[in-house]
Amino acid sequence: MPGTNLTRSEAVERGKAVLRVESYAVELDLTRGDRVFGSRTTARFDAVPGSSTFIDAITDSVRSVTLNGRALDPAEVSDGVRIQLPNLDAHNELVVDADARYMNTGEGLHRFVDPVDGEVYLYTQFEVPDSRRVFAVFEQPDLKASFRFTVTAPSHWAIVSNSPTPEPTSIGPAEDGAARSVWEFAPTARLSSYVTALIAGPYQSVHDELVNSAGRTIPLGIFARKSLMQYLDAENIFETTKQGFAFFEEQFGCEYPFEKYDQLFVPEFNAGAMENAGAVTILENYVFRSKPTQATVERRAITVLHELAHMWFGDYVTMRWWDDLWLNESFAEYMSHLAAVHTPDFGHAWTTFASVEKSWAYRQDQLPTTHPIFADISDLADVEVNFDGITYAKGASVLKQLVSWVGQEQFMAGVRSYFAKHAWSNTVLADLLKELEEASGRDLSAWGGLWLETAGVNTLAPVIETDGEGVITRFGVEQRAADTQPTLRPHRLAIGFYSRDEEGRLVRTRREELDVEGALTEVPALVGAARPELILLNDDDLAYAKVRLDPVSLATATEHLRDIAESLPRTLVWGSAWNAARDGETPARAYVDLVLANIGAETDSSVVQTLLRQLATTLDYYVAPEAQADTKHSAADRLWALARNAAGGSDSQLQFVKAFSALAASPEHLDAVSGLLDGSLTVPGIEVDQDLRWELLASLAAGGRIGQDRIEEELSHDNTSSGQCAAALARAALPTAEAKAEAWHRIVETGELSNAVQQAAVNGFVRVHDPRLIEPYAEKYFDAVPRIVADRTHALAQQIVVGLYPARQTSEATLERTDAFISGLDEDQGALRRMMLENRDGVARALRARAADR
Repeated sequence: MPGTNLTRSEAVERGKAVLRVESYAVELDLTRGDRVFGSRTTARFDAVPGSSTFIDAITDSVRSVTLNGRALDPAEVSDGVRIQLPNLDAHNELVVDADARYMNTGEGLHRFVDPVDGEVYLYTQFEVPDSRRVFAVFEQPDLKASFRFTVTAPSHWAIVSNSPTPEPTSIGPAEDGAARSVWEFAPTARLSSYVTALIAGPYQSVHDELVNSAGRTIPLGIFARKSLMQYLDAENIFETTKQGFAFFEEQFGCEYPFEKYDQLFVPEFNAGAMENAGAVTILENYVFRSKPTQATVERRAITVLHELAHMWFGDYVTMRWWDDLWLNESFAEYMSHLAAVHTPDFGHAWTTFASVEKSWAYRQDQLPTTHPIFADISDLADVEVNFDGITYAKGASVLKQLVSWVGQEQFMAGVRSYFAKHAWSNTVLADLLKELEEASGRDLSAWGGLWLETAGVNTLAPVIETDGEGVITRFGVEQRAADTQPTLRPHRLAIGFYSRDEEGRLVRTRREELDVEGALTEVPALVGAARPELILLNDDDLAYAKVRLDPVSLATATEHLRDIAESLPRTLVWGSAWNAARDGETPARAYVDLVLANIGAETDSSVVQTLLRQLATTLDYYVAPEAQADTKHSAADRLWALARNAAGGSDSQLQFVKAFSALAASPEHLDAVSGLLDGSLTVPGIEVDQDLRWELLASLAAGGRIGQDRIEEELSHDNTSSGQCAAALARAALPTAEAKAEAWHRIVETGELSNAVQQAAVNGFVRVHDPRLIEPYAEKYFDAVPRIVADRTHALAQQIVVGLYPARQTSEATLERTDAFISGLDEDQGALRRMMLENRDGVARALRARAADR
């Protein structure tokens, strides 16, 4: 909707006029049909007498606005986005009676109809600026208030919010005769509006409780749709939650700040989860209806712990403005992995962090749109595009470096002091750094300037000289910066020496921890040592930097990567190899061979998942075009062999089968996929459950082996929300001009798809074995994008702008067309410019990698 932006300067000015918001009483009527719901808000707030301001309210219509007993004309004061509030008193009461719209974009109040039973499910998603889509509110995080929700809804629904759910009161039936009830929630503690929540519908639930460190009993609930409850493994989720409670209360030095803790798995969610206070919403893909990989199970645990950490850092103490969003997310990301390491099941969480989070951070930090961790957030549009790998992954990586810099105990001591001083209030970065400085005795001003206020990733490489006997005569660490981001930074890191033991494994024989600063740091402590077979900079992954191997270590790693005994150093070598391939320093086909020769011995599920994704990117974009077909065919052969040779029923075996099916294009490979699907071919240990059936079916669709009739037949057996998304992907993947035209029409032209189905269709559209099939849509894409961005919400527009970009047309012509498009953008189209620059960078990088591969 045009005009929905809010600038930081406007928020500051409004904060000067609105001195304190006392409370909101929000009355929602969810029984008015499938398009709008009733929203009546009573806001009480103190202001500078005589001043004027506005309240945010994205509405379908406004019936009345009453300010301090004075009726204001809705036509004059409301434009559907803001309501102007003139001539305020010292103490004010505002009543806004309106209708608001249900959304199908995963924003505001999302409405979903379960295809299994026709039941309606609702949930809110308010971060960043979408509580205003549900009630009138001063939509900025520093204007905290108490919220009291009153909800009218069908009597058979469950209603969940931040406060404990009250007993409902039955009232008269709705217009359609259905029974209605009213739920009157108790007021919340003082919260920012973006962490309030309402989840409504016939959700089913299971319950437990824990006794916290203060002796208080905390009720726990887990909710999901009725049609998914049979798959809910609540015991595992409760166990992870209880472990997180105990760990965080001990580390933070204060008890959980809310009355209860509910976790709700909701449909068509755009993110992994959202930290609504006491009512966390989670992507329902984490309710596993088919056998999940261990990587997915671990990701769910990390997500559960991430959102739980937010109850303190984000909800209890909240950023003043969105420029500290990185700290909010980075802290939760760091603490979730730290907590996971202390659980019995996820002790290798730092390996996952190195493989998943840091690879994301390094990628984001090398884009032309990279930005300092502490970003300049001038308006809400800036926030939306800064939900990225810098905000989450680099920020968490730098926090991990900061912990190494100041010490783990000192870091947590500072955090405990931070919570004690700033309970229920809003803060800025300096408030946390002050406590860390006092706890550690380190001056962090220079550290903060170099790490938080500059962009880019440094590269570290060893400088080694030896004598004729292989004894090190000189050892140094060279630090380089990117040409466009020339900052050299201080690093706390470890250097590991690895040699073979009696069993032939590469194990660490020496570790040297030190500070590295400037272009070259000499390490005299290592002079005189015998050179080992493998030297690993940034051992234990303390620092945030790309690492290069010296020639001897690179040769050892290439030949014996599978022999590195521990998962974390092995992952660091994997990461070094991937960065070298992405940067065009080593040939793409060499990376393909490295992965396929060693992945069968990899024991960490998340690492296997990351490697297979990187392998797919390499095959599609980085291998020279003239070698792509043969390289892909060979890779599929090797993945199929890996699947058949893997331990039956193992996690890796399942991942290899899925990766093979995604690559399958030749007649013999498609025959194998078809055999797995119809049961004429079996692989011991592989159970073809419903979700795997859909993956195999998508493979056959993209390979031209089936048509729409077969897809509809499968959908008739699995007409669930998951099945509908899978069918949308398969239809869009059919390699015919007609199928691509229909998918394009539904995605781009009609705008009829929900967020989840649209994303699936986008994924299917670009899934082609021959990129020439979608080449005619390259120019159509550039023609359509301006209208898409103007008409759709940010979430839906981003899916299209990024997902349908003609990246598979990897050519100089695509770069030139993108440049021409970017040059025609207006100054106020910053979010679109950023997405396009990042799209372009992917093609430019692919061209460089292809040149290196030749």
